[in-house]
Amino acid sequence: MIDQLAFSQALDLLFTDFAPWMWVIPGLLIGLIFGSIPGLQISMAMAVFLPITFGMDFLQAMLFLTAIFTGGAYGGGVTAILMNIPGSSSSIATAFDGYPMARQGKHNEALGLGLAASVVGAFIGYVLLLLLIDPLAAFVLKIGPIEMVVVVLWGLTLIATLNDSSLPKGLIAGFLGLILSQIGMSTTGIMRTTVGNPHLLDGIPVVPAMIGIFAASELLRLRSGSYLVQDKTQRDISIKKILKGGAETFRHPGVLIRGSLIGALIGAIPGVGSSVANLVSYGEARRTSKTPEAFGKGAPDGVIAAESANSSSEGGSMTALLALGIPGGAATAVLLAAFSFHNIIGGPSFIRNQTEIVYSIILGNIGQVVLLAVIGLLMLRVLGMVVRVPLSYLVPSVLAMCAWGGYGITGTIAGPLTVAAFAGLGWLMRCNDYPVAAAVIGLLLGRMMEGELVRTLQISGGEPFRYLLERPIALILFIIMLLVLGGAPLLKALGKRKKNAT
Repeated sequence: MIDQLAFSQALDLLFTDFAPWMWVIPGLLIGLIFGSIPGLQISMAMAVFLPITFGMDFLQAMLFLTAIFTGGAYGGGVTAILMNIPGSSSSIATAFDGYPMARQGKHNEALGLGLAASVVGAFIGYVLLLLLIDPLAAFVLKIGPIEMVVVVLWGLTLIATLNDSSLPKGLIAGFLGLILSQIGMSTTGIMRTTVGNPHLLDGIPVVPAMIGIFAASELLRLRSGSYLVQDKTQRDISIKKILKGGAETFRHPGVLIRGSLIGALIGAIPGVGSSVANLVSYGEARRTSKTPEAFGKGAPDGVIAAESANSSSEGGSMTALLALGIPGGAATAVLLAAFSFHNIIGGPSFIRNQTEIVYSIILGNIGQVVLLAVIGLLMLRVLGMVVRVPLSYLVPSVLAMCAWGGYGITGTIAGPLTVAAFAGLGWLMRCNDYPVAAAVIGLLLGRMMEGELVRTLQISGGEPFRYLLERPIALILFIIMLLVLGGAPLLKALGKRKKNAT
């Protein structure tokens, strides 16, 4: 539980001198901008601005870098909602219902839903971190490859639900993504289907592929039909409607809290991060919904589940960094570099000997979340003006930005070429009613699944099922997954039968 003395000292560090807060608002703005531009990842923004922190004290540096982290977590959802372009892989599921809402003229409401869900999710994530940092650290240490297999498998089950009209098409699209994820050098050192191209040794770059199949393919479709709302009155940015959407978030407390808890738990597992949390939370919201057929067509629950999970995962990812000194992903790896520069090593001794610093970082991040509600609302008027740009200007400019983003990620021509190839693939899939999201999920999680399976087989001596029975956490996760996947449809069927009987 909370050390009262250390908690009091943390408050003194934060509020006796307001110097730690000087860089919080600039950090949030940087995160929002970088997060909303496809190809400019949050970790990239943190790495670019890392040298600035060398002249700061440790707490000030942490609040500045984590402010970029906090702002970027929501920034990626803005373009996912407005243009079906996830700013990062952690915003993929946000586009599933956020963009259909924008096409219906409800972009203000969708932005409000996303902002409120992000703020609440991040708040819950950091409060849980404050209360449970010691037990969470002990839990994370027990997570091994077989537990990761179960978590990733849970995320992959979303593939089967992404095309209500045709389950085979959803499965085919997901299987295509899984096949594409196997290009490049395998975990065991075998080169596969690289056709002699050295750029493919590390596999298909996921972010340029995601930009191409999500964003560029949608832009190609925009020229052949009215997929964005064209009525000027419906394209106006309205703070009143954004606030209305934010208020709507709190009418779905179950979805909001479940998404936040899923994000915090999955985010705490090193190497998984917000991308899986975003997808698992969305899948669970759909499976437990009374109206699952509304998902993918503009369901508010979908936006809330996705955004609350990817934001709460930020607090979860800080667990491994603070308690174990292990970065949970690219963003926390940059934070680890800042730790190193200030001669601080995360881990049990850091928590034990400098508890007040740990608490001040967590409390500072809770304060950032409150500021995000204000800064995010003000910035939405600027970022949201994209929906007012005529298509004749919007399409070519965003296509150019997609190509530039692909180059920025890879640093070679392979990035833009990947964007172009997947734009064509996405266009063909959309024209034939195949869900591009299923292919992205397969591509994103396939390689992770392969690596964890190989490690599980090596550790278990080729007997994974026997090993599963020896791992209580993995077994419990597996049973919960089976109950959720099998029990939710059964409960819905029983509910419908009772309704028909009455």
